[in-house]
Amino acid sequence: MDKRLTGRIVRSLSGFYDVQTPEGVITCRGRGHLRKGQEIPLTGDMVEITVAQGKGMVEKILPRRNRFIRPAVANVDALVVFCSNVNPVTEPFLIDRVAAIAGNQDVEVHICVNKCDLDAGTDLARIYRNAGFPVIQASAVTGEGVEQLRQLLKGKLTAFTGNTGVGKSSMLNALCPELQLATGEVSQKLGRGRHTTRHVELYKIDEDTFVADTPGFSSFDTDQMDVILKENLQYTFPDFAPYLGKCQFHDCSHRAEPGCAVRQALDAGGLEPTRYDSYLRLYEKASQIKKWETK
Repeated sequence: MDKRLTGRIVRSLSGFYDVQTPEGVITCRGRGHLRKGQEIPLTGDMVEITVAQGKGMVEKILPRRNRFIRPAVANVDALVVFCSNVNPVTEPFLIDRVAAIAGNQDVEVHICVNKCDLDAGTDLARIYRNAGFPVIQASAVTGEGVEQLRQLLKGKLTAFTGNTGVGKSSMLNALCPELQLATGEVSQKLGRGRHTTRHVELYKIDEDTFVADTPGFSSFDTDQMDVILKENLQYTFPDFAPYLGKCQFHDCSHRAEPGCAVRQALDAGGLEPTRYDSYLRLYEKASQIKKWETK
């Protein structure tokens, strides 16, 4: 007789799912009806599985609190976006798109300016502190910010994300040395790192603390990310919040309309220019999205 268990997917790789259950980790395949229904199990999913003759099958994905396409993870409490101002230099648009996607699902976002032993990333830290995000300046080499990050993670399931080479795996090693995760050198010529993390995996940092290490991405990968409707985009920028509802027109897109409170705040120095530039770029992308594409 098949044994039925409930557990969480802690690793997804090539159609196989490692599920943490009360009886340990069981490697499973997904039932065909999941694929036919276009339900793809994700790391972080709570699932029902059956086990027969030592082989597991994912039968059902339990209701999700949230889900992301990239990083491919579900049911996270928080997202830490890693960035750096040296080797590689992070383009603010990459941070802003990930932060907007998380904000669209009411997931808290923290910014970790990493590699501060090489460059303090003062401008990046200033931009995101001014935009209202909690910011940690850190270095896996010197240990700066590691304990602050550990306290932030405590009791949560948090996803680490960011562009390739910013040191997500190195920071995980600093938080939990026994993991001994592979890390990659950043190409001095190209200014970007090698993809040492090729799948999403949950790591246990403490009894009630889990971190999902996710593959890095570049600006070319942002088209694969979740979509946000243009009318919702303004609400994913927390730094816009004080000015929303104060524009001359109630349906203001904050681009060229007269009497726009957002653009007035920008001109007065109340908004970071890179944040507004990212909003315009994302609005252009969002304008090409049809509502049925978000279903």
